[in-house]
Amino acid sequence: MPRLSLLAATITVVLAVGAPPSAGAGDDGMPDWSLPALGASVLVPFDAPEHDYAAGHRGIDIGPVDGPILAPADGVVAFAGTVVDRGVVSIDHGGGWVTSVEPIDPSVSVGEVVAAGDRIGTISEGGHALPGSLHVGVRRDGRYVNPLLLLGRVPRAVLLPCC
Repeated sequence: MPRLSLLAATITVVLAVGAPPSAGAGDDGMPDWSLPALGASVLVPFDAPEHDYAAGHRGIDIGPVDGPILAPADGVVAFAGTVVDRGVVSIDHGGGWVTSVEPIDPSVSVGEVVAAGDRIGTISEGGHALPGSLHVGVRRDGRYVNPLLLLGRVPRAVLLPCC
């Protein structure tokens, strides 16, 4: 363990602010993504859990939402229905990327192809998000990631060798 600690201590971390992806998917396979509600801002940030079963906030809550909910990127509707007490829409963007939004009253069906900006529903009630706000989760290959990474708003850590 001391060797690992020493190695970690000698790695230099450089933060580089990522630019929003260009049209379509970028070289890194990230979809061209935008918030699914116009004029909304982040109310509750992403809080990565320490492990798969730990507490955390596996997405962001955005608001206020007072218009239609829009597809954040091109894709295919993978789920549109009720989970426990709220409506959920999940869109598969390809390349392992999936976005889910809730609570929503869906206006799309499973298998429907959507383009970025297409209406997918309206705000509903239920879940943990405050009334008038929307929970947005993004998964890459089944693991939750911070949705703001797709907007270029989170600095990406780049590890460089030291010395």
